[in-house]
Amino acid sequence: MSEDKLSEIAATLKELLKWTRFAGMKEVKSVLQTALDSEVKKTIYHLSDGNRSSAEISATVRLSDQTIRNYWKSWSKLGIVEALKMRGGERYKKAFDIEDFGIEIPKMMPSAVETPKAESQEEGKSEKGE
Repeated sequence: MSEDKLSEIAATLKELLKWTRFAGMKEVKSVLQTALDSEVKKTIYHLSDGNRSSAEISATVRLSDQTIRNYWKSWSKLGIVEALKMRGGERYKKAFDIEDFGIEIPKMMPSAVETPKAESQEEGKSEKGE
């Protein structure tokens, strides 16, 4: 296949991707707004970065670990989180950043929302002089 033909195919695919994203944005926003219908759910979703366990998130939002896992399973069926295999089971990672859809991240627990747990622990050690 010639280089011109490959460039033409690449340009066409790029154009298709642009329009597909545009067309899907409204649907994704609708699904996110329906599924994340409370400040707590928005916070849980935002914290679901694939690095935090359900236990870590449950401690932050003060809900049971099982509740977090139930939300993850429900959201997985909707396609807004993806499962990641871990040694102790599964964690989930959000598929979208809610801010990209005009949905604000709740200010419920700013330190937990903004700073991963490991960084918070490191900061605490620094402040104590450890």
